[in-house]
Amino acid sequence: MDRFFTQKTCDRCGESLKEGRIMSMYNEDCICLSCKEKERKRSDYKEAVEAEYEEVKRGNYNYKGIKGKTK
Repeated sequence: MDRFFTQKTCDRCGESLKEGRIMSMYNEDCICLSCKEKERKRSDYKEAVEAEYEEVKRGNYNYKGIKGKTK
């Protein structure tokens, strides 16, 4: 099984993923919902969402993110 589904802690902050997990918009980090909320507040979040959307439209379902620096 993929590591995303089996890991126990957030790649970004180290907290438990027991309450949920999601892939970062910036890279391939598996993050907790608290870190996801922090991502949504970033000034370049819209850019990251749009970049992923464009990649999916092109058929790239394994987009690795815009590789932005995490904050």
